[in-house]
Amino acid sequence: MKVSDLKPRMGKVEIELEVVEVGEPREFQKFGNNGRVATATAKDDTGEIKLSLWNTEIDIVKKGSKVKITNGYVNEFQGEMQLTAGKFGKLEVIS
Repeated sequence: MKVSDLKPRMGKVEIELEVVEVGEPREFQKFGNNGRVATATAKDDTGEIKLSLWNTEIDIVKKGSKVKITNGYVNEFQGEMQLTAGKFGKLEVIS
């Protein structure tokens, strides 16, 4: 799958991307639990997409990382598509 194939609310996304930028982590509280989220920008040869990094993902993903997302999900935030591994997916750094 490529960035150009992605659509809002698409699930079961399997894709490999290169991370070009990682934003500052933000802290949040949800259901009494503290967490962290950061927005990265990732690309392939068809385009770029925002990538949501949650908690421990923030610690392993750096600028220049190649990542593989399995069973990811595309949501839309402020009119922009964002890809996330989410609760049921997996994000791994492959190089």
